[in-house]
Amino acid sequence: MRALLQRVTEASVTVNGEVLGKIGPGLLVLICAMQGDTEADAAKLASKIAKLRIFKDTEGKMNLSVRDIGGSALVVSQFTLAADTSRGNRPGFSTAAPPAEGQKFYEFFADCLAAEGIPIAKGKFGADMKVALLNDGPVTIWMDTDAQA
Repeated sequence: MRALLQRVTEASVTVNGEVLGKIGPGLLVLICAMQGDTEADAAKLASKIAKLRIFKDTEGKMNLSVRDIGGSALVVSQFTLAADTSRGNRPGFSTAAPPAEGQKFYEFFADCLAAEGIPIAKGKFGADMKVALLNDGPVTIWMDTDAQA
């Protein structure tokens, strides 16, 4: 699975003019299931994200996790994280999981993150979503389960 994390002061996702999810301080998690992903990959990624120390402590150092600060996560599916830009000018997305599988892993990942004690809000899988955020830092981190040992 691939994830793009953004430390935010606030974030929201809107579909057809309706706000589906909104959070205050925490993480915007853009998530993409890739071909060959497993539930173990999703659970491992959720656990890593819940513990990732990218929030400032009292001394201003990135030493606290989203859980430590009592933050939330807005989880938004984004298959374009699978973009292959190695050839030509039009990205390919053939390495993304098929839609039914992608939705299953998206929901499973969100459930795993919630099970880690992180309050979550979500977008709508496959929808044309409008995501608004106030990036804090800015802090943006790319994670890929294929790259983790």
